[in-house]
Amino acid sequence: MTNLKEQIQADLTSAIKAKDSLTSGTLRMVLSAITNEEVSGKESRVLDDQDLITVLNREAKKRKESATAYDDAKRPELADKERAELEIIQAYLPAALSEEDLAKIISSAVAEVAASGSTGPSAMGAVMKLVSPQVSGRADGSAVAAAVKSALA
Repeated sequence: MTNLKEQIQADLTSAIKAKDSLTSGTLRMVLSAITNEEVSGKESRVLDDQDLITVLNREAKKRKESATAYDDAKRPELADKERAELEIIQAYLPAALSEEDLAKIISSAVAEVAASGSTGPSAMGAVMKLVSPQVSGRADGSAVAAAVKSALA
């Protein structure tokens, strides 16, 4: 089984051969972000697929924010380009959790934390500690935190 970075590189090669400038440009930016992450810090390292998903999520978030900014600035052509890049990046991300699945994960985590004696808003950290690994890369962190907060209220 090939890892995610190899898949992105193979898709980049295909996009270049197909003369798909949007896809090839987007994948080049993604690979550049991956390389920057690999060489950042004191020593270089090879990212595993979970780390790659984190980088892809960061790049996807940038595209969402840019599209919103371009919409606010009345630049729909640039916003459309950002959304097209976002779609390309999202193809490499795991499927997002549905609201029902997220609610089930949160409710089981709340029940587990409540069984250990911690309840209310003070249990937020403990619940997030249980929920975060299960939803990593599949749900927006701020949305998860808001859902946990409302479940504890």
